[in-house]
Amino acid sequence: MGISERSQNPTPNGVLCEPSLPTLDKLGVETSSVKAINARKVASLWLQTFAHCVSSANVQDILTLFLHDSFWRDILALTWDFRTFHGSPKIEEFLMDRLVLSGASSFRLNEDRVELERPYPDIAWIQALFTFETAVGLASGVFRLVPTPPLGASNQLIWKAHIMLTNLEDLKGYPEHVGILREPRPNHGKWLAQRQRDMEFVDQDPAVIIVGGGQNGLGMAARLKYLGINALVVEKCPRIGDNWRTRYEALCLHDPIWYDHLPYMKFPETWPVFTPAIKLADWLEAYAHSLELDVWTSSNVVRAVQDDVTKRWTVTIERGEVRLERTFKVDHLIFALGFGGGLPRMPDYPGMDEFQGTIIHSTQHKTAQNNIGKKVVVIGSCTSGHDICSDHVDHGVDVTMFQRSPTYVMSTKEGWPRLMTLYSENGPPTDIADRIDASFPNAFLKVLHPRAVKEIADADREMIDGLTKRGFKLNWGENGSGAIYLAWTKAGGYYYDVGASQMIIDGRIKLKNDSLIERFTKTGIKFEDGSELKCDVVIFATGFGDERDAVIKVLGSDFAEKLKPLWGLDDEGEIRGAWRDIGVPHLWYMIGNLMFCRFHSKHMALQIKAIQEGIWDGTRYST
Repeated sequence: MGISERSQNPTPNGVLCEPSLPTLDKLGVETSSVKAINARKVASLWLQTFAHCVSSANVQDILTLFLHDSFWRDILALTWDFRTFHGSPKIEEFLMDRLVLSGASSFRLNEDRVELERPYPDIAWIQALFTFETAVGLASGVFRLVPTPPLGASNQLIWKAHIMLTNLEDLKGYPEHVGILREPRPNHGKWLAQRQRDMEFVDQDPAVIIVGGGQNGLGMAARLKYLGINALVVEKCPRIGDNWRTRYEALCLHDPIWYDHLPYMKFPETWPVFTPAIKLADWLEAYAHSLELDVWTSSNVVRAVQDDVTKRWTVTIERGEVRLERTFKVDHLIFALGFGGGLPRMPDYPGMDEFQGTIIHSTQHKTAQNNIGKKVVVIGSCTSGHDICSDHVDHGVDVTMFQRSPTYVMSTKEGWPRLMTLYSENGPPTDIADRIDASFPNAFLKVLHPRAVKEIADADREMIDGLTKRGFKLNWGENGSGAIYLAWTKAGGYYYDVGASQMIIDGRIKLKNDSLIERFTKTGIKFEDGSELKCDVVIFATGFGDERDAVIKVLGSDFAEKLKPLWGLDDEGEIRGAWRDIGVPHLWYMIGNLMFCRFHSKHMALQIKAIQEGIWDGTRYST
């Protein structure tokens, strides 16, 4: 393997087109030529060459090591931001601006994590993990090399990077305080008294207040604690975990346990593959107690005012049934309220005030047992809609799903083994899986995932044909990419089947999707085609509103124009606001499933720690 004098350019005249798969045919490489490859040797030589180019700040030589149609994703390490640069021109500009400033050095290959992978017969890449340092931090990385034809008379393939991830892991001089606590604790009485003083913040104000005590709030509090930053979690519910405990009884996670571990505490090996909500609620409560996180339950942030000069926050909290007020001055304010900030999205239809039955949002639904003997309509065909309909069928209730728009459906049985190879019983350690997963830019997944989506659909053919025959409208996602872009852009639009699809096929869940709702009547719902659906209960499984609404509710309308969108993708395919700058200094929003909580809580905590210690002034690479 050597450095090429020319760069592979799969696009005409050097103009970069949309991302594409680096197939062997497109690269001009015979399939047989990649079979007998010493992957570790190739990766080691490539990284040595790359490190030499970095040390000499030779950007042009670095570019010869990359395909023209390549990706470099950086998470904080070189940009203090979440950035993805696609194509040589963008990567060149980024490196010219940031390479020297970053002080990247000390590149080391993780030789146990080098592998030649063949995800498909026409795709081959060498995946390798490495570590390095920057001027202020310790970092990790992943690169993926693809073969290109030999030059001249040589018969050696030239391996070039198609994907590069650089990821900040720690700040120099400020490691996480993790490990077995070896010094003896004081006797129980003294420890309990001190613990109570710490939780009440008798002697000092917290440095950070976190609004919301779900998995994201608790995960953030844990990350900050072990970086030496005091944080107080403010949770409106009476108990930790009530945000899961009080949802509908049938609620269960649809992704597997290996994907869902929280920071510092993995689920026990006896845990079910798919976690029931009530079990997760109790686990979150145990998590907070075990890690000794400071959480005030039955509490609400009622006011938060930011000083224009210092950017510090004055935060007033009402606590307990008597609503005692306490005011703190803190450096950072984090909202961890989930999608939509927990504010339900309720469509408004004419006649709803005339309807003589019951109208509720899915957040108000507890159990189908309350609706035995009634006719129920569930509006919505994503996860909650399917779960609630399934719950009603299990209770013998007449239930109809009203499908407003097409939905992507895959079975967990066929889907997860194809999509979750990293997060499985035989997969790599969770921290390794997280970094490999993060190394796939969303823009690349958009062109890679359609293959997996097709494979899953073929395996699910009986279910897909049954749903189609029943009239269920299917959505295959943007560019056929399935749920991934639906999740990133809409935080919905999909269902991972655990049984409800067969109920639809069998007619046990009735389906209505041939006309839009015109209005409610006294006895049901009238549609634009003149048909009417009689019902006693209507449950809106219509998701949640804009995450910013919950923030503005606390901070005031003056912040409405300052706050950036929190979800959805930017032009580089990165989540627009979560875990990074949201338009207001020292204000943050933590959001996502348990995997995102685990991985990105560290990133947010590192940003806050860097600001607190004066390592970083909050300026991000913006070009």
